Amino acid sequence: MSTTADPLAALGALPGVAESVESVRKAVDRVYGHRIMRRRSNAVTSEAALRAARGSAALSGADWALEEVRRRTDFGTDGEARVMGAALRLTAEAGQLLSIWRQSPLRVLARLHLVAAASDESRVGRPRQAGEAVDEPLIELPLPDAREVSGRLDGLADLIIAGSSAPALVTAAVVHGELLALRPFTSHNGLVARAAERIVLIGSGLDPKAVCPAEVGHAEQGRAEYLAALEGYVSGTPEGMTAWIAHCGRAVEFGARESTAVCEALQRGAA
Repeated sequence: MSTTADPLAALGALPGVAESVESVRKAVDRVYGHRIMRRRSNAVTSEAALRAARGSAALSGADWALEEVRRRTDFGTDGEARVMGAALRLTAEAGQLLSIWRQSPLRVLARLHLVAAASDESRVGRPRQAGEAVDEPLIELPLPDAREVSGRLDGLADLIIAGSSAPALVTAAVVHGELLALRPFTSHNGLVARAAERIVLIGSGLDPKAVCPAEVGHAEQGRAEYLAALEGYVSGTPEGMTAWIAHCGRAVEFGARESTAVCEALQRGAA
């Protein structure tokens, strides 16, 4: 990451990033311009949240059909059900933490982990300590040690608190990528990273009604592409960072497309 006074803005100036930002803006504007959004935006938001949770859970190993998510009520029976339950809780919780994020992002991340883990174990809700294992089998990148995690989390928090002129997409992509690279908690890091991305996209004003779920797009692009793009972020090269930001941009666009289809379905039903 750049050492300039506003490293996020420096990333926003990388070749190709402006095109991703503009493409995302157009996709989001199309959803918000739909006539259904003037009358039934709450219904679109609710449906987007359900699909966001399904997408995030799929990337963490619980790839359920949407109707299965709607039908099930018990999310505590087995591993996949617990992952889905955690994703649903995080999607609901993210909207409650917007006002805290810019003042205390580390507090928000701790809360997200508590919500995801739904446990009172001592390891829950705090960054992992030296010697503690991480249960994140789907991400096989080298794991930073606890000291590096602490320093980089503090650095990320400082960036969020200081604010940036960077586009929301860039900030969201960096928050998401950094949390996946660090895996700061002993579990549920992928779910927490995607929930944090969601908070940035909503709180920045890019998607204030939460109707463009990036989680849907990340899942639609597939786990292999997701992990390949993450490797680009971890590399720290301009090309790798641009590829990761572009991947996150496509995820938002796919989420916007999904909600446009929801709007169309609601419009047909109201006709």
